Amino acid sequence: MAAGNPHAPTNPSGLRQSITAGSYGSIDSGLSSSPDQPGTGYFDRRHSAGPSRPNPTEATSLLDSALDFKEHEHVHDGPCDHGTFSPRPTSPRSFLCGSGSARDGDSAAQSESEAEPATGGASAPAEGQNNASRQRRPKTWAARMRSKKMSTSRDLAERHGIRDNALMYMSYYMPVLVWAREYSWSYFKGDFVAALTVAGMYVPMALSLADNLAHVPPINGLYSFVFNPFIYALLGSCPAMVIGPEAAGSLLVGTVIKGSVDKGEGGDNDAILHARICGIVAGLAGAMVLIAGVARLGFLDSVLSRPFLRGFISAIGAVIAVDQLIPELGLQKLAEEARVGHASSVDKLWFILGNLDKAHTLTFTVAATSFVVIMVCREIKRRLQPRYPGVAYIPDRFLVVVLSAFLTYYFEWDKAGVAVLGKVEAASGHSFTFRWPFKWSNMVYIREATSTAFLIALLGFFESSVAAKSLGGASFAEIQLSPNRELVALGVANIVGGCFMSLPGFGGYGRSKVNRSTGGRTPMSSIILSGLTLLCITFCLPYLYYLPKPVLSSLISVVAWSLIEECPHDISFFLKIHAWNELGLMLTILLTTIFFSLTFGMAIGVFLSLLQVIRHATRPRIQILGRIPGTNRFENAEANPDRLEFIEGCLIVKIPEPLTFANTGELKTRLRRLELYGTSMAHPALPRLRREDSNRNIIFDIHGVTGLDGSGAQVLEEIVRDYRQRGVRIFFSRVPSRDSKVGRTLIRSGIMDLAGGEDHFVNDVSEALKLSEVEEGGEGVLN
Repeated sequence: MAAGNPHAPTNPSGLRQSITAGSYGSIDSGLSSSPDQPGTGYFDRRHSAGPSRPNPTEATSLLDSALDFKEHEHVHDGPCDHGTFSPRPTSPRSFLCGSGSARDGDSAAQSESEAEPATGGASAPAEGQNNASRQRRPKTWAARMRSKKMSTSRDLAERHGIRDNALMYMSYYMPVLVWAREYSWSYFKGDFVAALTVAGMYVPMALSLADNLAHVPPINGLYSFVFNPFIYALLGSCPAMVIGPEAAGSLLVGTVIKGSVDKGEGGDNDAILHARICGIVAGLAGAMVLIAGVARLGFLDSVLSRPFLRGFISAIGAVIAVDQLIPELGLQKLAEEARVGHASSVDKLWFILGNLDKAHTLTFTVAATSFVVIMVCREIKRRLQPRYPGVAYIPDRFLVVVLSAFLTYYFEWDKAGVAVLGKVEAASGHSFTFRWPFKWSNMVYIREATSTAFLIALLGFFESSVAAKSLGGASFAEIQLSPNRELVALGVANIVGGCFMSLPGFGGYGRSKVNRSTGGRTPMSSIILSGLTLLCITFCLPYLYYLPKPVLSSLISVVAWSLIEECPHDISFFLKIHAWNELGLMLTILLTTIFFSLTFGMAIGVFLSLLQVIRHATRPRIQILGRIPGTNRFENAEANPDRLEFIEGCLIVKIPEPLTFANTGELKTRLRRLELYGTSMAHPALPRLRREDSNRNIIFDIHGVTGLDGSGAQVLEEIVRDYRQRGVRIFFSRVPSRDSKVGRTLIRSGIMDLAGGEDHFVNDVSEALKLSEVEEGGEGVLN
């Protein structure tokens, strides 16, 4: 046992011996060195002599040393089973270049002394042969990848004996290779029942969305349940997700078609043109989503705020509810004559109130009865499902549709004035007609539909992302949820659907939840749903002739109710916390959508949301620091003005974020305000509150500056130059290492030399304060 330390272990572990203070430089000696001593600046103190490794920075991987297999050597061949950290790697190569002969000799001696007892000098040839065999090994598909992540993955695979081949990476990008390999017939029953339940509830909904909202032939709504779920099942990363048409996207498709009609490019009954525009919109939305996925823009689902989405979704619900009142009251023909079909929701509401006496009684009775029955069944299922999960299997909407079609046929309601769906067929007369949406002849429609397609893509991806995060991917452990792969899967699905003029299809939480609660555990349920819809198109279309349109409108009204019913909860929450900005955003979107149009409301909402993001990103969050009395700790002085003390003649400024072109525009102004008033909250109309000599020393704490681009460096250089010209001493504390990008930028830009060299780059604020006292004392002696 060591005499100096009675608690030292008799046989210290290899881990304690391999990581010592000496290997990274003496911290105490660095801190105690004189600031005037040459060659002992901030970077020199952080990288003192001795066996060392590159100083870790914000960009250093936590597993960098463990995965650096090219520098580490094995003590012996074959698997290792005698210790957590065995075989212990040799000392890493020195970080400093040039004066390393003594260190290299020490490292070589240490490596030799460690290798001889372990292997008796016999491991070197074996290791050399192993390295030679690695070099002779032909490069695999993964080895040709140049990314750092692929290289690290290859090293990990070789370390753990895993085959590093193309199939491993293809399985990540095509999850079907994972779940199809693990699929068993025990899953099939649940998947089939779930697909049958979803088809019974949402296939009639697709007819309603196409006919009443998108104003395209109803069969185009069914196409989106044929192609989109099938493609997503192959590429999607959420096994329980069900892709299909949504109310918001369908309504936006309808706005494009109405716009083309208003411009005289076709009539209200030009089904071929309407279907063609529908395919163009779906293809454009899919192409935008696909490009975003390839560009790895999956983080964009965080751009839109919750108030924006709630306000816009509630506005969509209100627009849909007003639109469906016209066919539910039997005023469709009268509305076409008055040309209010393309008017705002307020104009439609005034039209309805002015023509209530002309409503068709039987039509309203059928629609109201269907709506009440569906809402009652919905509430009963919601209450009973926790105790009786089997009620989720009851396809109440499918039963309402079948029963209403039978009653219409039996009692001949169509002859009594109730509008029916009629013959359901493709606009061209042939099912599944392929039309490439990006042809040059479609360019005039592409230009008109681009903005709306962008909104559909943005809203659809966000809703799909929320649904995917809520559902997760727990069915298969090897399938990991990825926003970028979701974008690719949704994009490809909509491009394929657009080629057959289907409605845009994205993930919906409601039907996906139904799918999972009724037994759907794998993407096979989506494939079965595609097959069932295909059978419906092939064999069941003639039986949809007598389906009443008021019933389809009531199905859409249920959707509108579900979009609106969550809004009061959000409003009460924001009122409780006094979130007036969020409430104002919701109200603005709602009013602009109702009084003007859906597209205008969406554009205003996106603009205000992006404006908030830009405003937040461009404001530098700099702070003035004060010292806690009796300690060397510093905190935000504006947050705790009463219990902190200020240092005479020093202004301590903390920059807690990266400096980029976005947030350096106001940096000079905010620094000037701190100089004048000692706080950034003061109004600039106030006269100067701090004396000029209170800012003789300015200390920048830039520990949070993890990034510094060219614009930020230029502004910082101008700030430092201006201070030096005014005779102000500048100190930087907690600077990233010399080898970090920030450290190199500070050196190359000349900021280090302007500030006074490395001596003015210190470890912490306390050291900067001591250095400022020393320099002020020296100037006093000279004077």
